[in-house]
Amino acid sequence: MHFFSAEGWQSWGLDGEPLLPERMPVLFDDDFLFEDEGSPRATRAVNAWLRTLPSSGAPSPNSWRAYALAARDWLVHLRRHRVSVFRTRQELVAALGTYADRRLSGLLDERLEFSSWELQVTALSRFYDWAESEGLAAAVPFTVATGKRTVQGRLVESRHNRARLRRPKPHVKVQYLESDFAGLFRYGLAGMGPDGLEDVTFRGRFPGRNAAMGGVVLGTGMRSREFTHLLVHEVPPLPAEPTEVPIPWAVPELAAKGRKFRTTRIDYAALAAVHSYIAGTGRCGKDRGSRRSRWWWRRRTSTAAGSTAGAHAGRHFGRRNGCGWSARREARCCLR
Repeated sequence: MHFFSAEGWQSWGLDGEPLLPERMPVLFDDDFLFEDEGSPRATRAVNAWLRTLPSSGAPSPNSWRAYALAARDWLVHLRRHRVSVFRTRQELVAALGTYADRRLSGLLDERLEFSSWELQVTALSRFYDWAESEGLAAAVPFTVATGKRTVQGRLVESRHNRARLRRPKPHVKVQYLESDFAGLFRYGLAGMGPDGLEDVTFRGRFPGRNAAMGGVVLGTGMRSREFTHLLVHEVPPLPAEPTEVPIPWAVPELAAKGRKFRTTRIDYAALAAVHSYIAGTGRCGKDRGSRRSRWWWRRRTSTAAGSTAGAHAGRHFGRRNGCGWSARREARCCLR
């Protein structure tokens, strides 16, 4: 495969600049010939099809390259089995079957991922559709199923290529965590052993925070970005009485995926653990906070209210409070 460049075309003895886009892939055989005794080879047809891609929905050079590689692999497979590109349907279907077997369950260095196989099918399907419309191909190797579906309230006819792999349903991709392992996971975050008692060999930091956040993650299903940037005032209030009904938790749009606001749920026990940790951290900072950290809080509050001392307060943004947390962390995210 060669990528075309028109640089220096004036010295090629042509009447005008070639009608080939820059970086257009060109396939050729080892002998650099495109005909056999007056009959064009398959590479000539593939090259003609590639030149139609910019005006048929594939304007990106990356798409040209991917389609050219797919066509090249198909031509190599056909040549290995001595099957012409434009043969009878029975021969093409048989060749497609061996090609799928080699690409999906053959040697490891020849196997393709799901998305790569879909690209192969798309490229070859577009090539044979073009060849059929040009009168070059009398048959195609694919089986197409037709049906009807509703689009914007109208019933339209749809086509589906049977060579495509079946996509798994969304619920199949969900990975579940067994309840006993989830409990063991939370015990480990809290510095406890499998029996729920304190583990004397635990050497981690902030087990209360880790256990609380582990319960939030397991209870709400938040993404890593969402719970990493979680603020204290974004935690929903704890109901006055314990309840078995899940409690709504609003995920802010700035941290949510795609900046799209959404609402999830959390159980009462997990939310109570979060509030217990927040209350303990607040008491620690209030009881043991130094005079300097209390000055920072007054300075920071006045700055947020519109004070002009923002530049001076910014220099003290990293002061430590009494319990070891920096004031910035406690202001933004004591749950982190």
